[in-house]
Amino acid sequence: MECDTGFAKSCFPNRATLINDLAARDGDFRELCNDFATADALRVYWETSSDLKRHARHAEAVELLENLRAEIRGVLDNAAVIPFPRRPK
Repeated sequence: MECDTGFAKSCFPNRATLINDLAARDGDFRELCNDFATADALRVYWETSSDLKRHARHAEAVELLENLRAEIRGVLDNAAVIPFPRRPK
């Protein structure tokens, strides 16, 4: 399966290099990026749907999208932390 990091990079453009690096080595992160892109596609679909349940489904898609955005932000924040070397005893 091809990794879809494009949407994540468009939401976090200043972290595009980090997104590429994480996606290259972390399958869970690649899956998270794919889920994030899928959630956005669902949001767009329900936003323009004529289905009677569109408002509820759109709200669910927006909530999912925001939860995934927060999860990606957390992964990126944790990956960007550079630990200080331990002092010799």
